[in-house]
Amino acid sequence: MRQEIEYELMRNIRQLGHLDIAGGGQIVVQDGYAYIGHMKPPMGTSIIDIGDPANPTVVAHVPPPDGLSHTHKVRVCGDIMITNVEQDQRHFLRKGAKIAEVRARLGAGSSDAEIAAQLGVEPADIAVLEDAQERGYDSGGFRVWDIKDKTRPRLLSYVRTHGFGVHRFDMDKSHAYISTEMKGYIGNILVTYDITNPSAPVEISRWHLPGQHIAGGETPTWDGYGVRLHHAMRCGDELWAAVWHAGFRVLDARDLTAPKVKGSYRFPPAIPEPTHTVMPLEQTIGGRRYAVAIDEEHNHSPGRLHAFIWILDVTDIGNMVPVAAWDLSERASPWAGQDGVRFGAHQFREKLDCTLVYATWFAGGLRVLDLADPMQPVEVAHFIPEPGPGGPAQSNDVDVDDAGRIYLLDRNNGLDILEIPR
Repeated sequence: MRQEIEYELMRNIRQLGHLDIAGGGQIVVQDGYAYIGHMKPPMGTSIIDIGDPANPTVVAHVPPPDGLSHTHKVRVCGDIMITNVEQDQRHFLRKGAKIAEVRARLGAGSSDAEIAAQLGVEPADIAVLEDAQERGYDSGGFRVWDIKDKTRPRLLSYVRTHGFGVHRFDMDKSHAYISTEMKGYIGNILVTYDITNPSAPVEISRWHLPGQHIAGGETPTWDGYGVRLHHAMRCGDELWAAVWHAGFRVLDARDLTAPKVKGSYRFPPAIPEPTHTVMPLEQTIGGRRYAVAIDEEHNHSPGRLHAFIWILDVTDIGNMVPVAAWDLSERASPWAGQDGVRFGAHQFREKLDCTLVYATWFAGGLRVLDLADPMQPVEVAHFIPEPGPGGPAQSNDVDVDDAGRIYLLDRNNGLDILEIPR
């Protein structure tokens, strides 16, 4: 007889407010405002007054530059906001580049159904993919905004890059660390811009993995786009770069015109999911330095490992060693295993200023871990949103304000404002 499971959707946490808003890829909180980069056009970037957490209010919205782009990532530093511009549905549309090759292999008389079967799409999609190939895409890049007046963001500059454009990125008051495709390279690389004049950003350097620079005579040792920069985070004099199925690299950022690898780690081939984000804790523990890495869940096959969190001892950058891992059982969420619902890890708050790690787990919601003992991560709180208009929870990103309030963004719909009782 099947045993019914009681699911605890909330533990050691309380909900302060909720905003019914289109789903997003990133949320950033600064000085009483939240900034959301939305997943799908025509939604672009929303600015939300969160002074009253029980009544969050949208005060401004800037759309994408066109209907073919999404602007699902956002960063803010002082009165400057940067938003990405990336081709919407890029993973799907990328398959169009393979149509000619597949048609040649199958023969001139091959049908759309036969080609679609090879590409893993529907027959009706072939025309869509061919149209996209003919149309091309040249909007990719990033936009820089003046947000002194939060109700009226003012565009200062629009830097176009190449290919599908810009994905996730980091910034500070003087530089932007952009993950983008560039002409002559395969997959995203790191391009650093000087933004001291935000009206005219200046490229000062590029960094890539060996094999990515096709135009420079390099040859990748991998197929497709499985090895590339996801994004790099500036941490003091270092850049911590997640490079997807190649693990991560630590770059010496003392000279931003020529970043160099000072440390490298690649997870074993048996680990199926790619590295999404990696950062060190700002404090040492027991005299040792630790970092947190999180993988991103994709399509899941039964028996395959879900994406999870790694804790690494990085005291010696030349010999970084995983010392612990933290995973979540599918039994923790009533929506794990449903068709089209991702369950495993995705992202954590990109500021590790204490031993708490705030992580999003797609259908597993928000998980808050304490790394006071890095060898034994302990979950101290969690929150799984109720299903919304987009279906079960797909918790995508999280940030925390100076008062300790937590802002949990769903990929499909909704923003939840939470706090851990003191």
